[in-house]
Amino acid sequence: MNPIIIIPARLGSSRLPGKPLADICGLPMIVHVLNRARAAGVGQVAVACAEAEIAEAVEAHGGVAVLTDPALPSGSDRIFAALQKLDPFGQHDVIINLQGDLPGIDPGFLTAVCQPLQNPVYDIATLVAPITSAAEAQAPSVVKCACAFGPDEQVAPALYFSRAQIPSGEGVLWHHIGVYAYRRASLARFVTLPESPLEQREKLEQLRALEAGMRIGVARVAHAPFGVDTAADLAHARKILESK
Repeated sequence: MNPIIIIPARLGSSRLPGKPLADICGLPMIVHVLNRARAAGVGQVAVACAEAEIAEAVEAHGGVAVLTDPALPSGSDRIFAALQKLDPFGQHDVIINLQGDLPGIDPGFLTAVCQPLQNPVYDIATLVAPITSAAEAQAPSVVKCACAFGPDEQVAPALYFSRAQIPSGEGVLWHHIGVYAYRRASLARFVTLPESPLEQREKLEQLRALEAGMRIGVARVAHAPFGVDTAADLAHARKILESK
């Protein structure tokens, strides 16, 4: 595999406007994510920017930035558009979509997310971590994955994703982490698909792939990274990263 990591970023977050440029310990949040991606040593790293201000911040810290159409509807569309500019001849066969609001992500997760693609049956790969509290299990903001691992297995097929608590019964519940690795052809296909009924119902883009018959493999990691969606999340991120 020859992966490339592309981080989609835009200023127009409804809950925290301008969040890619939010200051955390003296650096814009997007630069923290960029640094984590570079530390992974997986491959080339770039930021797919909707606005010039983000590109300027990335380039000021030695990163590669690609401007994309601000009207693109999703991060998947944005990374695909950037890929066409970065790699027009198709040298990279795996594209990792790393969200720009995970400033504390473990760089090792970017190696782990590629694991499922070692099996040719999977089109897309992503990550899950064990849910550790009832509040986490019940929160609609925490996306759950219906999957099951054997005793020594690190990879399993994803059967469904939901904001509801799934599956029922006794056993581990899995918190989905929104980092994806796509085979190049799978990403090219995915961005041509229309929104699917379950995607619209659950507000989860990955259901579009499942409804189209694409197979998603999940790799398990020890814990979910903290994401920044609100002002409270941003304060939490500052507190955590200040202590490191």
